[in-house]
Amino acid sequence: MIQTKNIKRTFLLITVGVLVITSIIFVSSVIAESEVSEEEFIQPAPERGDPYFEATAPDGSWISYDNPRDEYRSPYLGEGSAKICIALHNENGEPIVGESIPNTTVAVPTGNSLSWHSSTDPITVQLPLTDHYDHPLDSDQFGTSDLPQGDGYLDSHCYEFHGLPNDDTITYAEAEIDGEHADEIDVVGYHQQTHAAWDSDVDPIADAESYEDVGGGWTFQPEASHGQVTVVLQLDTPEDDDTSSTGVDETNHDIEDESDEVNENEGVTQGESIGIEEDHNSDPSDSAAMEHDTDTEPSTNQDDEMPGFGVIGALVALAIIVLARTQR
Repeated sequence: MIQTKNIKRTFLLITVGVLVITSIIFVSSVIAESEVSEEEFIQPAPERGDPYFEATAPDGSWISYDNPRDEYRSPYLGEGSAKICIALHNENGEPIVGESIPNTTVAVPTGNSLSWHSSTDPITVQLPLTDHYDHPLDSDQFGTSDLPQGDGYLDSHCYEFHGLPNDDTITYAEAEIDGEHADEIDVVGYHQQTHAAWDSDVDPIADAESYEDVGGGWTFQPEASHGQVTVVLQLDTPEDDDTSSTGVDETNHDIEDESDEVNENEGVTQGESIGIEEDHNSDPSDSAAMEHDTDTEPSTNQDDEMPGFGVIGALVALAIIVLARTQR
């Protein structure tokens, strides 16, 4: 009889313990989700047969999607190609489009070799992306090794350049953030990869590097005339940081006055060939940009209350009652 009672008590304790642990995990996930200023933007990457699916490498090392911000130089001077992207994330590191930070811009000044592109000098990205661009996200830059590229969901807003000389040097300056919510965005860092297919098996936040470390550009190599950089941004509310959270000096920079430090790996002299010219041979308007008259209301944080602890309290009380009864 005593043995049967002990078995029942053990079973009840295990059951209650499992319920309590499950509730704690659930509550923790709810609290984590309630802390983000903007929910994750989920857009599956185009699959074969989709109008935005462009091509894939024969060996599966890369996948290309159609991008309205992809332009070809005229005259076409070589097989060189480049890609400059912006990847915006919420506090949890999830891709977003900036609906909570309207009337804000991100600018990436570019060198003379890219001045022919209609969206450069500098590249200026307006937020939220969904209000200003017909195709806000176009690349799957970050993911896992389980897929040839990315994780199957678009996460970046990119500008592409084709027809560059095979020995060209690509340069860009640090990202500059301006506008109504500039102090709520942190420049986490940069992902620059050159001379090979993009390795997407990296963490956008944890693996990002500083501008100084990536070097601000690259020089094409024979038979390896491609390179790209992704600027990683993340929401960082003012309450969490009393200092400027843009990660860059917000004063106006004269790019020609930047340090002439040489990138030893790529042979790029920062600030030497990145001067901005005011005249263009091409129309500076971005054919992909779409202006809307509708106002975007920034999303607000969820209540600061921590839901679910009432459930935990009830389960703990239940455990106490069960123990009391089994002791009789």
